[in-house]
Amino acid sequence: MITSVLVANRGEIACRIFRTCRELGIRTVAVHSDPDANALHTRVADAAVRLPGAAPADTYLRADLVVKAAIASGADAVHPGYGFLSENAGFARAVLDAGLAWIGPPPSAIEAMASKTRAKELMGLAPLTDVTPADLPVLVKAAAGGGGRGMRVVRRIEDLGAALESARAEAASAFGDGEVFVEPYVEDGRHVEVQVLADTHGTVWALGTRDCSLQRRHQKVIEEAPAPGLPDELREELHESAVRAARAVDYVGAGTVEFLVSGTRAHFLEMNTRLQVEHPVTEAVFGIDLVAEQIRVAEGATLPDEPPRARGHAVEARLYAEDPARDWTPQTGTLHHFSVPPSVRLDTGYEDGDDIGVHYDPMLAKVVAYAPTRAEAVRKLAGALERATIHGPTTNRDLLVNSLRHKEFTTARMDTGFYDRHLTELAAGTGDPHAPLAAALADAVGRSRFGGFRNLASAPQTKRYELAGEEHEVHYRHTRDGLEADGVRVIHADPSGVVLEVEGVRRKFDVARYGDQVYVGGVSLKSLPRFPDPTAQHAPGSLLAPMPGTVVRVADGLTAGSAVEAGQPLLWLEAMKMEHKITAPHAGTLSALEAVPGQQVTVGSLLAVVDAP
Repeated sequence: MITSVLVANRGEIACRIFRTCRELGIRTVAVHSDPDANALHTRVADAAVRLPGAAPADTYLRADLVVKAAIASGADAVHPGYGFLSENAGFARAVLDAGLAWIGPPPSAIEAMASKTRAKELMGLAPLTDVTPADLPVLVKAAAGGGGRGMRVVRRIEDLGAALESARAEAASAFGDGEVFVEPYVEDGRHVEVQVLADTHGTVWALGTRDCSLQRRHQKVIEEAPAPGLPDELREELHESAVRAARAVDYVGAGTVEFLVSGTRAHFLEMNTRLQVEHPVTEAVFGIDLVAEQIRVAEGATLPDEPPRARGHAVEARLYAEDPARDWTPQTGTLHHFSVPPSVRLDTGYEDGDDIGVHYDPMLAKVVAYAPTRAEAVRKLAGALERATIHGPTTNRDLLVNSLRHKEFTTARMDTGFYDRHLTELAAGTGDPHAPLAAALADAVGRSRFGGFRNLASAPQTKRYELAGEEHEVHYRHTRDGLEADGVRVIHADPSGVVLEVEGVRRKFDVARYGDQVYVGGVSLKSLPRFPDPTAQHAPGSLLAPMPGTVVRVADGLTAGSAVEAGQPLLWLEAMKMEHKITAPHAGTLSALEAVPGQQVTVGSLLAVVDAP
């Protein structure tokens, strides 16, 4: 029997595995990098071992250090989670060679399927070798790992070389393996996958389908089970193909076989030899704990001949600290307060007061809703996200709510091109037009012990806020009876809440303030100074770092004085395990280049200046 499990991962997946271990009476051990010394997964584990350093290559990707940590902590088993070393056959062998139980598939199965090129060969497929214009569009893809890293869509043959170079660099950074390959890119298909679970006695379960078509940068955003609207014949074909893939490599444990569905045809993509991020929707529909099943399988238990019966529908949304309206730019900072209604499941690696840094994936949490029908599950999830309290960096919460309520999604007509078509409308945050007034009134009460009334007529007060990228100016007045605002009746105001009557309807606004950031319900506002800071000006054409990160490279031959074209890539930043391209805003001359490879930059750092002709 397994008595102590070390989780070779971080964040929400480590916390989620620890939760099951506690329920089973199993001791838990965390590993952590220096930035994660006080992370939630480190705090909740029974024991924790430091992996010195910050970069994944120095910490969570160091198989030797993780195995040493397991031995030193007295763990008798290792669970890899997902990402990092979860699909590394060498790591699995090292765990087994150390006399520890491996909660995952055999190293030989990982080896057969971990490289997407070898997996395709196993399934009778082959990547493209000599790409011609007739093959376009194509997808450049990392052979190892997943999560959308090391992937590039190429639509022009002249862009292929740069895409290969960029994908190799990102894959090497994220997975320690820079191998990439090229395959045809299927436009507007559906991403459908099958969860499998196998024991050591020859039983393989196909635990239904999941639809993961809503993606940004080839990384999933919203997932659901079962995949809606599949013909019975196609669903059976997917189940059979997934079981066949698992049996082909003598698979053991939980894994996922992924397909791209176009019409009634299914194209094999890959097999992920690990637990998937979206596994909770399968758990909800089948009423099982996949992590508990992984542990039992690792202990040699036998699965029943048939899996449980699926019931109902589940939908999961990935909540990211990112700004979809600004090219999905990752966000950092303090998560002051975070909560969701108890009607949904929350898997997270953060608590109030935690810092969101630059070193790792920007996912804050997974929010999962289950209901008897798809429509009910979608409605429940959208409502829970809308009512969630998220005080901290900008997130994709509004995008998620808008996506769940979009007609293409509610009618199950979505595909992988969903955000290409609808991003602008879905990411546009309008906010509540009365939020700035509520913020101003709460601030006015908070600043004045006596409400600001002085036995003389008071001049109107003015406050300015930034809401959804636009400036809003509001006016109010202190009177003998309290606060007054044009067109709105102020029922109550205190520093934490305001009640307004708008056109005969009473509305309550919860207010929280952290420095110049104000949260009114689900709306985030920035309090603006009365006068702009003259020192915060930059020369026209200045390119500022949109996020904290590292300059990984500068375009070949680029120096101050170079002529550049509009949209030309100038340099690349790496933040939260993703590369972000900085391009010229217009044609002109590069008058300054401040960025150098390896340089750490903060938000707003000057990277370059492009003078217009």
